[in-house]
Amino acid sequence: MLVTMQKRWGIAMFLAAGALFGDEVPTRQQVLDAMRKAVGFYVDQVSKEGGYHFVYAEDLSYGRSEQGDGLMQIETQREGTPRVGMAFLEAYDATGDRFFLEAARKAAQALVKGQLCSGGWDYIVEFDPEKRPKYPYRADRPCDASTPQPPPSTLDDNVTQAAVRLLMRVDRALGFQDREIHDAAQFALESLLKAQYPNGAWPQRYSKFPDPSQFPVKKASYPEDWPRQWPGEVYKTHYTFNDNSIQDAIDMMLEAARVYGDRRFVESARRGGDFILSAQMPEPQPAWAQQYDAEMHPAWARIFEPPSVTGGESQSVMRALLLLYRETGDRRYLDAVPKALNYLERSVLPPASGPVEARRRFKPGEPVLARFYELKTNRPLYITKGSRVSARGMGSKLLDGYELSYADESVITHYNVLTSGAGLAEIRREYERLAGAAPSTLRRPDKLHGLSPWEQRDTGPLAERPAVERVRIIIGAMDPRGAWLEDGVIGKADRIVSVYAARDMVLTVNGKATPIRENDQIELYQGAKPPRTRIIRSTTFAENLETLAAWVSKEGSE
Repeated sequence: MLVTMQKRWGIAMFLAAGALFGDEVPTRQQVLDAMRKAVGFYVDQVSKEGGYHFVYAEDLSYGRSEQGDGLMQIETQREGTPRVGMAFLEAYDATGDRFFLEAARKAAQALVKGQLCSGGWDYIVEFDPEKRPKYPYRADRPCDASTPQPPPSTLDDNVTQAAVRLLMRVDRALGFQDREIHDAAQFALESLLKAQYPNGAWPQRYSKFPDPSQFPVKKASYPEDWPRQWPGEVYKTHYTFNDNSIQDAIDMMLEAARVYGDRRFVESARRGGDFILSAQMPEPQPAWAQQYDAEMHPAWARIFEPPSVTGGESQSVMRALLLLYRETGDRRYLDAVPKALNYLERSVLPPASGPVEARRRFKPGEPVLARFYELKTNRPLYITKGSRVSARGMGSKLLDGYELSYADESVITHYNVLTSGAGLAEIRREYERLAGAAPSTLRRPDKLHGLSPWEQRDTGPLAERPAVERVRIIIGAMDPRGAWLEDGVIGKADRIVSVYAARDMVLTVNGKATPIRENDQIELYQGAKPPRTRIIRSTTFAENLETLAAWVSKEGSE
């Protein structure tokens, strides 16, 4: 990401850094001053109640995320409030400066204000005083039978899991003395224990805790048949590996046991691991589906997520099994890996015979897997493109496409129907390393980093000292406020109509025709001014702050 940022900022940023420092190495105090300036700007001018969007307009007149929109909302998905809060903690760990810890505390308090009565979080937290009463926020009302149910707590996209991680880490850094933060973390963990199914899985979303009688404990199996067209079924109660929901939940519970010393959380993680074992499909495809119904059959979710065995999440499931072996020493988790790994290595797709759009993002020679393999036949499944029209106040309408196909031409690109198999070699190396090591030597360090530690080895953002050129560039790119600006579009607030063209079309304005090519996006905005194209991005802020923190930390130790 930082390499991309350096290209984006270009020569001007190198010149700015040179003007500040010349050939001199920035001092520790200069880097600390830059960190405090950036954090002060983000906390005092960007945040709403301590929380954050994905991206903001240059003048801070508008902010938005994948789900959140406007300055009265914040986002709880990882690229928003959790990501920024974790960067504050990394800065605190590197410096010991409680200025950064206070910024993290404010981010955690924003999450406290958005915790639902069901214990978790929705994608957004609403602060508009007229809209907020419609949400079942635990901070605003007693949680009882009169509490409105929607929206549900979601484990999709690491929403609730990341929120809990930030609360736990801030709670520990504060010595467990902030009662609201501590209570919110405990309430979330207790609720997630109740939301766990009898077989150890978690749903993608929940408002009420599951009735065990409706979810019998079974092993995964192939259905006799399954619909080839999306049935439009409700999938929020499915057992969900998609977007690593269960993987993140398992590791969140393992971290909770470290922070609070409560064995129930380890047992919850082990039950999650036992579900992984029971969800492993039998031959001929001994890997995992993205989601399962109550009968433990691979099931439909969204219109582009058919019943199948997945080449994507199956890799992260194997990583979760390796993690569980490291943390528990239970050989069953390790022994489940080779069969799945061998199957996925056999399922790597042959090289493309021609230029296929879906493969453009892969490097030459990189092994490629299908995201979806047809049940039993193991044929790759694809989803055809569709044209979509979105109009302000009228929602979104899909006009065509989104059908199952065995061909990889003209397939959706907003969702990866192909996934890299490059990680298979690393998983095999890690498996062999763990298989030959004493279990007592494998446990991870006590303090974990990042929002999905199971994806990492034993390193965090502060593991290596960054190059001095990176530090110069980052400080030189900061504007007088302490903001890092970059190119991007944030015009959604003024957008009236959006059309995605799945095939060639023609647009006419006052009778004058303009060709529209496949994959073009046509957008109409109100007003005479073009959409804003300079933005402030929360992930850029977090990455830059962590890089500066790594410099400060390592500078003091060398």
